[in-house]
Amino acid sequence: MDKLGYMAVDQYGNSYHWLKCPRRDLLARLSSKHADKLYRDDVTTGQARHIGYIIAGLRLEVFTVSKWAGV
Repeated sequence: MDKLGYMAVDQYGNSYHWLKCPRRDLLARLSSKHADKLYRDDVTTGQARHIGYIIAGLRLEVFTVSKWAGV
């Protein structure tokens, strides 16, 4: 699977595309210098899993963008 980069979606549905390094790129786009990690509990294992960042009051969930393999 070819990874093209990352994208992030905030709690309001706004999306941030073409991220190479999610934390660094989001900090630059949002003109901020601090990011906290965002975690979600994994239902199967019961462990917390890092899913994104909290930057400038926005909860940003980060996703990997990969090449579509087709059907």
